Parts: sequence; C-alpha cells; structure tokens
Amino acid sequence: MFTGIFTWRNLVLGLASWAVPFLAAFAFFDSTGTLAIAQPLFKSLMVVIGGGVGAGLLVLAFRRIPGGLAAGFALGLFWLVLNWGLDIALLLPMSGQGIGEWFQDIGLRYVVLLFTAMAMGSVAAR
Repeated sequence: MFTGIFTWRNLVLGLASWAVPFLAAFAFFDSTGTLAIAQPLFKSLMVVIGGGVGAGLLVLAFRRIPGGLAAGFALGLFWLVLNWGLDIALLLPMSGQGIGEWFQDIGLRYVVLLFTAMAMGSVAAR
C-alpha cells in the first residue's frame, strides 16, 4: 500500500519543502536580523511560499508513487513530521519561542501540507 513513499527521493523532497521557505524567509530580514516588512505580511508570504513549494514538490513526488488517499496521508504525515522536526531543531532556538507559542504561531500551519498531500494523492489515483 505504501510502496515507494518512504524513499530517499521523498525524504529529499520533504527536506526541500522545509528548506526553500526557510531560505526564502531570509530575504525579508535586514542585515541586523530585523524583519523588514510588516509581520502579518511576512506570515502571509510564508504561507503562500510554503504552500506553493509544497504543492510543486508533491506533484514531483506523486509522479513516482502510486496515488490514493492513504498514500497521500502517509506522504503528508511523513513530510509534516519532518518539517516539524526541522523547525523544532533549527527555527525554535533561533526564534526564542517556546514550543507552545511556536505551535500556535507556526507549527499548526504545517498541517495544510498533510491535507494537500491527501488531496493530491486522491487525484493521482484517477
């Protein structure tokens, strides 16, 4: 059922789903590390960038794995846990937030990746 989901390729794609928005975020900070745009705009841009990158990478992933709701759930959960782990390991110390504050401010948004993967998996099955 989950053939081809937990592969090095999908691990790399999942890492890219975190790394590209992470690196893009640096464009919105000045040389002193201060946010150069309004925080609500920054958050909106990060959702758009993350969603776009995630959707594109999911298209690449589903070119090589069988579709289906279960496959989408498995891949989405794999990437969700991976993104959370990277955020907790790298972003949390940089931000100075506690885990609860991070989850409310950023972490919960990653769940969209799970739903997008499930939708794409379902469509890929047709």
